[in-house]
Amino acid sequence: MGDNVIYQAKQFNLSGLNGISDKTLDMHFKLYEGYVTQTNLLAEKIAEIIKDGHIDQEETPAYSELTRRLGFEYNGMVLHEDYFGNMKRGGAGDPERNSAFLKAAEQSFGSYAVWKTDFVGVGKMRGVGWAICNQNPANDRLSNHWISMHEIGNIAGFNPVLVMDVWEHAYLLDYKPAERPKYIEAFFSNIDWTSVEQRLRKETGDRSKAAQPSVPR
Repeated sequence: MGDNVIYQAKQFNLSGLNGISDKTLDMHFKLYEGYVTQTNLLAEKIAEIIKDGHIDQEETPAYSELTRRLGFEYNGMVLHEDYFGNMKRGGAGDPERNSAFLKAAEQSFGSYAVWKTDFVGVGKMRGVGWAICNQNPANDRLSNHWISMHEIGNIAGFNPVLVMDVWEHAYLLDYKPAERPKYIEAFFSNIDWTSVEQRLRKETGDRSKAAQPSVPR
């Protein structure tokens, strides 16, 4: 495995968000830091098991469980970084009319309004998880997806552009369980569209089916 990368928890200055309290953020940051800690711990344990270049699954069944857990913890770390990273104080709510994201949404869904309806609809789905707008690197089209257990439901190879946490810990200190739509509205009011656009691929892909709703292909 070579030398392990030691991950450090990133710092996010998000105090004063609209509709998402500092108390919620403080709790959420601690949860995120736990994912960073567990990612490092699991990677270290796996490296120790495989350092001699030999694995006997019957003698070391812990290896399989550690490896599976690493996917959950690592993805939890990265998704939280994407989530915190696409918010800021004083967000504009919706992207500017001439922005690259709005144009990508129009090309992929026909209109930004249809894209937003779909994304919000994904966020309102029953259960806990993540709503993620991905970009397909094959054709640059956007599509919205529900991700449940961090590593379950991610679309292989797709680029996360906008990430919204809809696990209950993201909003229960501020809203009742049935008030998730209010949290989603608050989330949109805090989106840092500049950060979102920096995640977009700059190349122009195949736009031949741009007017049709975007689905994984």
